[in-house]
Amino acid sequence: MTVTIRDAEGAGRFEAWVDGDLAGFAEYLRSDELVVYPHTIVEPAHEGQGIGGALARAALDDARARGLAVLATCPFIKGWMLRHPEYIDLAYESRSRVSD
Repeated sequence: MTVTIRDAEGAGRFEAWVDGDLAGFAEYLRSDELVVYPHTIVEPAHEGQGIGGALARAALDDARARGLAVLATCPFIKGWMLRHPEYIDLAYESRSRVSD
C-alpha cells in the first residue's frame, strides 16, 4: 500500500490517496499567521491503516514550513498533536501564551 498526501489548495484540504483512491482528507482554513484544522475524514475501508496520522503529519509539517500557528478544532488532529509532543510548539494556544 502506497499513501500519497497532496495539498489540494483549491479545496482547502490535504488529501490522502491510496492506489488511486481517495482514502481521506484533512480540511483547513489558512491565513498569513494561522491555520485551522476543523475536520478530518478517513474512509471506512482505510481506517486503521495510518491514513489519519499521515494526514496529520503532512498538515502539521506544512504549517511548520509556512511558520503558521495551528488551531486544531478537529478532535483527531488535536489528539494527534498531544500524542506527538514535537508538534505542540505549533499550537495556537502555546504560541499565544509565549507572546503574553
